[in-house]
Amino acid sequence: MPAGSLANPTRGGNLIKLLEDAGFKTSGYEAGGPSVFKTVNFLYGWDGRPQEFSSQLALEELDVAIAGDDWIEERILEFKLEYNTKIELERVLPLNRGGVKLVGIVKGDIELDTTEAYLNDLTEKKDLIVVVSEMPYLALNWIRGILEKIEKLDEFNQFSVQKYKTPSRITKGVLIYETWGKTESKILHDGADIGLEITQSGSAIRNYGLKILETVYDSQTSIWINPVLKQNPEKLELLKMFLLNIYGSINAENKVLVTFNVPNGKRDIIENYLNVNNLFADEPTMSVGKTYTVYNIQADTSGGKVPLAMVRYQLASLGATNIDTLPIQSSIQSLEALKL
Repeated sequence: MPAGSLANPTRGGNLIKLLEDAGFKTSGYEAGGPSVFKTVNFLYGWDGRPQEFSSQLALEELDVAIAGDDWIEERILEFKLEYNTKIELERVLPLNRGGVKLVGIVKGDIELDTTEAYLNDLTEKKDLIVVVSEMPYLALNWIRGILEKIEKLDEFNQFSVQKYKTPSRITKGVLIYETWGKTESKILHDGADIGLEITQSGSAIRNYGLKILETVYDSQTSIWINPVLKQNPEKLELLKMFLLNIYGSINAENKVLVTFNVPNGKRDIIENYLNVNNLFADEPTMSVGKTYTVYNIQADTSGGKVPLAMVRYQLASLGATNIDTLPIQSSIQSLEALKL
């Protein structure tokens, strides 16, 4: 269970409510832990920082972790680049919340518009490429990838990841300064040549008068596992149950159930309307009575092809009566929704 903003009911993308709607109500999580799942006896909560979850999953200290993709990838790359150790982890379900972008930034007066062009120019002038980022190994992997593209990696193959402004351990290569935030300020005041910044809208970057060269990584909150878990049949079955219910809650977001009555003589008109506007999947759900048929359809409240308000009005105009709108807590089509 990720500590920090995700544990905050008002800042965490409603993770607490998502778990509750899925049938896994937590106790203690929002207060800083320890987290307990009181309604089920097969989940054991372990509160931690997402920065550590990759290591814990790799060691099988955890079976399942909820974390930002960027933090998982950061630790995977650290093990690969710093310790020559490969960690095999699997993202099994994105949660459609906590979305951020990692973007490459430079000073706004730089005339070059691509990272390739900028690094190609920089390597002709300097022996040490100085980079700042809260996620140093994602930054290092990005810079090394660009250097390889411009055929400069062999020349700048050495690297060092250090705390900000500590004496460089190398004289030529890529020096990554790990920061604790405000990466933009360090670029603005010539603390580094280039930075990798975490952003949602890019507004802070623009406020500092900086330039985004490219989007390096798209991240969101997801559920991750160590694939070794799949070799344990009992845990695999519990994982499927857990994921299916979480998926059901995510799939139900921005959806409601609209139920209404239709005189049997107007069924063809109503069903044609539902079909034209894609308001059912394989076939409409209905219960046929002697004089009326009851229909149930799912409708999107986030603004689909036809707004919900218009759907209800048009149904009434076509002869539907007793139109009720009900919230949906979970929506599961089948077990095949899981991609395990």
